Amino acid sequence: MKKIFVLSFISVGYFLNAQSLSNSPYAVYGIGDVKYDNTIETSSMGGISTAFISDFSSNFNFGNPANNNNFELTSIKLEATNENNYFKTDYNNTKSTKHSTYLSNISIAFPISSKIKMGLLYQPYSSKSYEIIHTETLGDGNVYGNKFKGSGTLNTAQAAVSYKVNSNLSFGARANFYFGNLYDLNEFTASNAELINGYETKNSIKNFNFTLGSSYQSVDRNDHKLTIGATATFGNTSNMTTEYVNSTYYYSDVDVKANETIIEKRSTSSNNLLPLQASVGVGYGSENQWFVSGQIDYKKGESVSYFGNSFDFKDSYRISAGGWYLPNYNNFRSYFSRIVYRYGAFYEKGNIELAGNSINKFGISAGVMLPFKTSSITRMSGLEIGLELGKRGTLKDNLINQNFFNLKIGFNFADRWFRKNLYN
Repeated sequence: MKKIFVLSFISVGYFLNAQSLSNSPYAVYGIGDVKYDNTIETSSMGGISTAFISDFSSNFNFGNPANNNNFELTSIKLEATNENNYFKTDYNNTKSTKHSTYLSNISIAFPISSKIKMGLLYQPYSSKSYEIIHTETLGDGNVYGNKFKGSGTLNTAQAAVSYKVNSNLSFGARANFYFGNLYDLNEFTASNAELINGYETKNSIKNFNFTLGSSYQSVDRNDHKLTIGATATFGNTSNMTTEYVNSTYYYSDVDVKANETIIEKRSTSSNNLLPLQASVGVGYGSENQWFVSGQIDYKKGESVSYFGNSFDFKDSYRISAGGWYLPNYNNFRSYFSRIVYRYGAFYEKGNIELAGNSINKFGISAGVMLPFKTSSITRMSGLEIGLELGKRGTLKDNLINQNFFNLKIGFNFADRWFRKNLYN
């Protein structure tokens, strides 16, 4: 049974590495459209995780690895996301849509002891999947065209450990490994020219960094909980290798270059792929009934190479608020009373600035945890569903406005697996 599970985990991971993800045209910059953290539980509550300690024994928190005081079971999660993006720009009154469905999260977590908990996770971190074509007809009748195309996925594999110091204080650490290839192509052609001028950028990424987390939770005599949490991500230990090729060619077949002449070719490396990140959060709730939290995330700006030039990302921040509500889990006459209802909202000041416009993002979210028939308050397994609705970008200066609707579905299988029963 264990061998079958491990083989399935690796096979699904291979599929995750090979899949193509839909995203925004703004993915042309940097490492693409960031997907992480896209677990259903987190995204359904607006993105809160820093001060969120689950009341239930089946949910492991990877966002802040310190927040796993109540985790007691072995939990296996498989989740998928359906993205629906609707784009509009005032340039030629252009509209387009893009849809994709992909495996967005695989994780397994288990307690090592009453104080130490551990989890392993595999997710797509970011992706590029865009194609933009711009043509212009000059007064002499010649047509100039530019084609921008990007592809590739950056994945992350993580190992997290939490340690419970006492009933109030916990610490956690997470090792993050990022790997993948990202590809960008900018082609220029003219109707009176035989050759195409192409500028390719290929980023090969293998990078480690680390996340440290802490949390403090106090409980009063009425089972009301106040939680304070903080995280910091730092310590890039490897480089991103970027290869540039500027050349002329023509296509003898689809995507087959012929008569290619290299004008310029060079390679650079950088270690600022994933800059310093930090978050703080505060939460308040009632045991097994409700919870609400607020969170602020900060990401330091950086400079990256983009088609041979430097592109500056600005400092960015994200404000999130959300929580959950459980009507009455002990009411076995009403299934709807045993459902966990989640809600949230967020605003993100983006790190991309174009023509003086900050590319910001905001949205609302909701979700449910539908418990299996055999679930109990101490063994919460079930079907998880999450929704996100929001907007990114602007129509100013012929930029692109993006409206999105995302549907997330997954399963959380939790039980006391992989443990030996002892008999006297």
